[in-house]
Amino acid sequence: MSVPGRPRVAFFGSPAFALPVLEAIRERFEVVLVVAQPDKPVGRGLKLTPPPVAARAAELGLPLAQPTRLRGNADFEATLRGSGADVAVTCAYGKILPAALLAVPRYGFLNTHTSLLPRYRGAAPIQWALIRGETVTGTTIMQTDPGMDTGPVLLQEELPITPEWTSLELSDALSGQAARLIVSALSQLGTLKPRPQDEAQATHAPMLVKEDGFVRWAEPASAVVNRYQGVAAWPQTTAFLGGARLKLGGLGAAVGEGQPGEVLAVDDSGVTVACGAGAVKVATVQPEARKAQPASAWAAAAGVGPGARFDVG
Repeated sequence: MSVPGRPRVAFFGSPAFALPVLEAIRERFEVVLVVAQPDKPVGRGLKLTPPPVAARAAELGLPLAQPTRLRGNADFEATLRGSGADVAVTCAYGKILPAALLAVPRYGFLNTHTSLLPRYRGAAPIQWALIRGETVTGTTIMQTDPGMDTGPVLLQEELPITPEWTSLELSDALSGQAARLIVSALSQLGTLKPRPQDEAQATHAPMLVKEDGFVRWAEPASAVVNRYQGVAAWPQTTAFLGGARLKLGGLGAAVGEGQPGEVLAVDDSGVTVACGAGAVKVATVQPEARKAQPASAWAAAAGVGPGARFDVG
């Protein structure tokens, strides 16, 4: 079987993260089909809104499909087969691919995964790498199989994590890296040698839930900051004071010791709060149903000063 000089690609992706990958592919190869999640209600008015990849495909006039389900969907399987795609690429698509679909393109599916597999398999590798304090992550191009990020590795590249990065900045960096690597993989389609993953080294990165954003004041300050960086996009950092829910922003390590959750100082630069070891400075606070404000202004208005204590546990 000959390798196509310019393979025809079906692209599966949904969020903005996947846009640079789509753009890089279409600059070099023929995109014969774009597949995205269905439109969803957004905002207070619940306006039906396409995901960013679907909106971009429409702008470009590319064939677009938004199936509500994949398993047992004979119509969509026929659409993919009829597209003439030599290979499919997935990037943050958001649905499990059934084995029957994986077999349709002659070169199968390639997935761009934002970790150094087999580490951080799952839905939120970027977030959990930050929460767990990793200093290096990267991108893996893998051959998709029916498992959860278990397929053989085709290409892999490390990316050092800048200490100040949140999940927002790390996502941007990894999106660019994924775009470059997938072009390289497609250029070598059929010649790359797949490398099986070492199951003994596998770790998991499950989908985040709202509670993952809750501050654990009893943890060391470094862990509190790591969690803040990991959940910056969603669900963001949440703390409680007297039962009131507060969104905290701009957390960084600070000097100080005290009881976990104890306010140590308030000044123009923020509110310093003790952790299980060390302390963090909070730059902004957003009470429920209000806008974010400088932490010092919030503290003055709320009567919060040294000795006050955030809820723990």
